[in-house]
Amino acid sequence: MKDKPESYWKEKLTPEQYKIVREKGTEEPFTGELLHNKEDGVYRCAACGTPLFSSNTKFDSGSGWPSFTDVIEKGNVELIPDDSHGMHRTEVICATCGGHLGHVFEDLPSQAGGPKEGGKRYCINSCSLDFKEE
Repeated sequence: MKDKPESYWKEKLTPEQYKIVREKGTEEPFTGELLHNKEDGVYRCAACGTPLFSSNTKFDSGSGWPSFTDVIEKGNVELIPDDSHGMHRTEVICATCGGHLGHVFEDLPSQAGGPKEGGKRYCINSCSLDFKEE
């Protein structure tokens, strides 16, 4: 799906989704539809439907974006160094369609509401996700 033309994505996605998923935008913090979702289910790529995150790994990081401690399957996302905007971050993209999802950060123990032992914090744009309840 990475070879689909931009015209395909412009028809498939809403203007806001297109800006975030295809143009690497970011939704305003604390505005995403899925930020406070507490239902059990799977978070999939909004562009192509690839399973990305389980509700079992979602937590409230206080960052303003849905946050997860891990992905459903390592091969479903790609991690790319991102030094834009004067910051050193790691971008998370969908391995199937190449869509921008958000960023992943290494957290210290108990930082940002994450796991007590520390670990990863995947901060993902709600617009990049489609939630399927189980």
